[in-house]
Amino acid sequence: MRASVAATLGIGATAAVIAAALVQTAGDNPIGTALSMSVPAQYKALIEKAGNTCPEVTPNLLAALLTQESGFNPKARSPVGAQGIAQFMPSTWEKHGIDGNGDGKRDVLDPEDAIPSSAKYLCTIARDVKDVPGNKQNNMLAAYNAGSGAVRKYGGVPPYKETQNYVRSINALADTPAAGGGKTASTTQAAAAINAAKGVLGTPYSWGGGNASGPSTGTCCSPRGRSGSNIRGFDCSGLTLYAYAKSGISLPRTAAQQYAASEPVKPGKMRPGDLVFYGTSATSIHHVGLYIGGGWMIDAPRPGTEVRYSPLDTMRDLFAVGRPTSHHSKEI
Repeated sequence: MRASVAATLGIGATAAVIAAALVQTAGDNPIGTALSMSVPAQYKALIEKAGNTCPEVTPNLLAALLTQESGFNPKARSPVGAQGIAQFMPSTWEKHGIDGNGDGKRDVLDPEDAIPSSAKYLCTIARDVKDVPGNKQNNMLAAYNAGSGAVRKYGGVPPYKETQNYVRSINALADTPAAGGGKTASTTQAAAAINAAKGVLGTPYSWGGGNASGPSTGTCCSPRGRSGSNIRGFDCSGLTLYAYAKSGISLPRTAAQQYAASEPVKPGKMRPGDLVFYGTSATSIHHVGLYIGGGWMIDAPRPGTEVRYSPLDTMRDLFAVGRPTSHHSKEI
């Protein structure tokens, strides 16, 4: 669709997400249970309907794509000219946009047109790349981002870092399980998470390091080329995953997925144990820390540092606060 949009929006390995708490609707209604991801109420029915346009598209996949593209912002505009909730370039909209609500207009800024158009366009490019080797869903998503021609040229997901991250991020969001009625972290669980984080203060930062059992060697490489493969420690989301594992709540691995597994906290309602997310927009979250009260958090900031206490304003782009949920949680 446009090879450079993901890069201009700042999408990286922990790509952005605005999906809130994961939910599951009870009952046997297939529409009601179609989405495990939480989406804004006003778009839910549109996504559930459009997500069944063709076999290659599901409601969760479509919701994940819209989360990645715009954070469900119907007026989003990228620096390269992509517009609306589904981030259509004008030329692509001219060819593939539809009048989804039947009002006689095709408006890229109207979600009632843009959401079904996005699903229809996914179905179109799925057909365009159906004969390309490799994972069909990955190829479809890559074609939405970089164009069908690039996918055909390279015989699969092209070697563009932003497109590869785009595909991984959407798949991770779409595959995140429903919370199954899970509750947000209790104050007891939050306190246990904080105590666990305090217990690893001073542990080295390791890019990709950390799991539910504790510090681990990481991976290569950070955006600036730093490797954690020879360092035993935590990165930011590895630390929060570990801390909450000690409280009985199982979080996903990346900051993006942890945001998706958290319930948004309104201003003035923060409490110790909440997760704080940093980024300039919903599509550029790059850091997560564990709030401990008084304007401070425990976090693993960056390569070359250690797990430490940091003021919330240590970074200028505090974007959101979330309270973890998990269908794997258990009271302690």
